[in-house]
Amino acid sequence: MAVDRASIVDGNFREAVASLPPAPRRTDLDAPVRHGAAVTARRALAVFESMVASRHLDLQARVLKGRGEGYYTIGGSGHELNAAVAEASRPSDPALLHYRSGAFFVHRGSKVPGTTPWLDVLLGMVASSDEPIAGGRHKVFGSVPLAIPPQTSTIASHLPKAVGAAFSLGRRSRMGLSGPEPDDAVVICSFGDASSNHSSASGAFNTAALADHQNLPCPVLFVCEDNGLGISVRTPRGWVGARFAADPGIKYFGCDGLDLVDACDTAAAAIAYVRRTRRPTLLHLRIVRLLGHAGSDVEQLYRTNTEITETEARDPVLATARMLVAEGWLSADEVLALYEETRTRIAALAEEAVGRPKITTAAAVMEPLAPRDEARIAASATRHADEEARLAFFRRLPEADRPRHLAMLLNRALGDLLMAWPQMIIFGEDVARKGGVYHVTADLQKRAGVGRVFNTPLDETAILGLAQGAGQVGLLPVPEIQYLAYLHNAVDQLRGEAASQSFFSQGQVRNPMVVRIAGLAYQKGFGGHFHNDNGIAAIREIPGLVLGCPSNGPDAVGMLRTLVAAAWEHGQVSVFLEPIALYMTKDLHETGDGRWSFAYPSTDHTVAIGQARLWSADALAPEGAETAPPPTLTIATYANGLWMSLRVAARLREEGHVVEVLDLRWLAPLPAEDLLAAAGRTGNVLVVDECRRNSGIADAVVALLAEGAPGCRLGTVTGLDTYIPLGDAANLVLIQEADIEAGARRMLKP
Repeated sequence: MAVDRASIVDGNFREAVASLPPAPRRTDLDAPVRHGAAVTARRALAVFESMVASRHLDLQARVLKGRGEGYYTIGGSGHELNAAVAEASRPSDPALLHYRSGAFFVHRGSKVPGTTPWLDVLLGMVASSDEPIAGGRHKVFGSVPLAIPPQTSTIASHLPKAVGAAFSLGRRSRMGLSGPEPDDAVVICSFGDASSNHSSASGAFNTAALADHQNLPCPVLFVCEDNGLGISVRTPRGWVGARFAADPGIKYFGCDGLDLVDACDTAAAAIAYVRRTRRPTLLHLRIVRLLGHAGSDVEQLYRTNTEITETEARDPVLATARMLVAEGWLSADEVLALYEETRTRIAALAEEAVGRPKITTAAAVMEPLAPRDEARIAASATRHADEEARLAFFRRLPEADRPRHLAMLLNRALGDLLMAWPQMIIFGEDVARKGGVYHVTADLQKRAGVGRVFNTPLDETAILGLAQGAGQVGLLPVPEIQYLAYLHNAVDQLRGEAASQSFFSQGQVRNPMVVRIAGLAYQKGFGGHFHNDNGIAAIREIPGLVLGCPSNGPDAVGMLRTLVAAAWEHGQVSVFLEPIALYMTKDLHETGDGRWSFAYPSTDHTVAIGQARLWSADALAPEGAETAPPPTLTIATYANGLWMSLRVAARLREEGHVVEVLDLRWLAPLPAEDLLAAAGRTGNVLVVDECRRNSGIADAVVALLAEGAPGCRLGTVTGLDTYIPLGDAANLVLIQEADIEAGARRMLKP
């Protein structure tokens, strides 16, 4: 039978405080709280009050859970002196908090009038829709007035974006822009000792240190709350201190996180150092964990009773009470009165929270996921610099140039967007002087400056973390992931962090971004599965994320303009998947025909999210060809499949078979209306999906049409479920024109 450790810790505190001997009373609250301390008694007492409140919130979480009215019991008991970091920092310093940093949240709230941190935490515990940040969708520490973006409990995944935010503060200032945070803000990021071993954390530490090595400002304070345990797994004694004290790129401050004076004074010194030097720093709080990992955790399964009892004897709330009584700032009776009064107030607030409304509909759950005002986006997407500025940038207007291939039109579109959006930055591996592996960003750094187009470390997690942090401090990031396969090193930064931010903040906190990814297959003379990847399931399954995939230059320009506008107007997170094999493609039917080279579209050309493009049988027919009769087959496809399908359709047309080709363009959300309209026209749809059968869009398209157009005849042609081999063997597993033609002929048979 599990022992109620919460009651034991609670009882130990009351009994120990009641037995404390009195000390001579002191009243000068602006004096040091004890000899040699920098922190004053006034500030120490305020921190103690927040520690007590945090403890009672933990105790109340277990009461609510026991009554079946609470859903979250991971607490910060033993960690309460993270409140010292809140005391030393400003309320305007962005803070990305560990799920045990409750005392920090409570204490920062005590410094900002009009906020209700106690009630907010309780509302989160009971999943009330009145909870002001996540609206009952999850128990998070988050508040816009407190500059605390909400974090979920994915281990260490918030560290990369904390580094991104810190790095972007200096970049924003040099770009002549401002945001809600002052230019000398410090970004605070707390985490546990076990989390420090995660690859996301290691990447964040490395990126911060690398920035420092290059003399790039990165004012981030990492706060490691080291209790020595990751659920039941022990952190080797001394590991955290040894690991970080030796890091040449991160300044180390260590302290006893069970002693208020040491914690407050060291936290103040660490934050002052970061604010002054703008260098990455780590504050190591050596603490304990009380009450287990969570309310359901039975510590006795992996800790002895003696160890548990000895840990409870080191309770920082009790240690702080002893110090305040011994120094004469409070009597034992006053401590107990504060303790019980806080318990009563929090219990009353808990009853209020229980009675508050809950989310009751699926629509309400999903409302903040990815809201979009299409008219507002469309208006914003036509934003552009004036002709004089564009001439100075390009030397010749892109629309005055001859028809060009996809990569060139993308380059011109990115240049136009940099001029139209002064907040926009482009970054990734090799995107600067080299212009990217495929030269899509060629000359953009030279024309826009090194502050707006720059290289990053070879770490996709760091790239997407930078994008999130930049978006949160008011910039408009357009990061590049060099190849689709590389995204999987860091996909949690999209799934667990970026795309969830609006959901867990009810749209109050944004991290807008357009992630450009070179992908898909069919590269000639180059390949292997890391450079030819045709799986997109990991992207398509992310709630709220928009996935666009162009097949040609004008569509790419219009889609990119729309995605940048959606990012700015609504904080939209999107992926723009650019088909590598079509970057340099100029011809369609025959070598030299130039039918896949296009003029740069006018500045008012946009493509709405979820809008497909229909290529009719006459669209690219030879000059003088007779008008085709109504089509009898629709091929629904995208990217390389579109290019191949048009060639197939042209050959079938010569035989009298009329085939229209629908370029989906948007793979999430799918263009449902256009697909259903096509099914209504022909009643015969072949889905050509160049991705692997179990990692593409064919199944979703077929399901959509089967439900929405039940009489429609359906067929599919897809890639095989395998990694892509090197050389010509790749064509054995990728769909070919012959496969499309065979599929079309099957569908054209009566």
